[in-house]
Amino acid sequence: MRTYRTGELADDVGVHPNTVRLYEEWGFLSPARRDPNGYRVFTEQHMQQMRLARLAFRCQFVEGNIRRSAAVVVRLAAGGDLVGAREQAGKHLNLIQREHRQAVEALAILKKWTGDGSGCGAQKKLTRQKAAGELGVSIDVLRGWERNGLIQVPRDRVSGYRLYGPREMERLRVIRTLRAAHYSQMAILRMMRRFDKGQRTGLEQALNTPDPGEDLVYATDRWIRALRETHSDARRMIGQLEQMHKGGPKAGPATK
Repeated sequence: MRTYRTGELADDVGVHPNTVRLYEEWGFLSPARRDPNGYRVFTEQHMQQMRLARLAFRCQFVEGNIRRSAAVVVRLAAGGDLVGAREQAGKHLNLIQREHRQAVEALAILKKWTGDGSGCGAQKKLTRQKAAGELGVSIDVLRGWERNGLIQVPRDRVSGYRLYGPREMERLRVIRTLRAAHYSQMAILRMMRRFDKGQRTGLEQALNTPDPGEDLVYATDRWIRALRETHSDARRMIGQLEQMHKGGPKAGPATK
């Protein structure tokens, strides 16, 4: 059976050798044996695990739930549970698809906000629990956004419960997508305050972005492109896992 040095695994997927060492430490690769000189000796199994990990993590812009989900897939595979890893990879793909739908909806809202600012369509009002489920976030996340002033939600006059109508849901979709695209809550709050005062142009100036000339629509569109890349990688992850399970020909290097 062919064996590999740390540098050979790193070269195959286009990462630094230290990344290979970290992946082993974090459980993304099976523990490697050591030769008499103390050097790591990797096998073909490690090579395939490394390719899977590269597919899972190469888009640095995508973090949060998606990255954590990818980590579960990789750790299951490294632990030898390829069936469980394949099942989790399907869930991972669904998560990315849901995130993409949310981002596309938020992009449409942002274009409307920065355009004619037309009103919302008809929609029934949702409880906090149903609103959280619709957005794919926890109730605690919604509470945090309200507590930090990103949104004010009216209460039902009879029950006293918060009810999320179409305007609240639009706003929450924008908040959620901007948070996923790595905007701070303070930056979003500055933007929302200007929006609430009637400002519809130059909202991007309220955001603390790495590029001062970047606008909201572009930033959201960039997030959507990143999700598309991650979706493609997730499908390749499934193919890689299936080939690893069969023990047949493996996918090629996941270089970018």
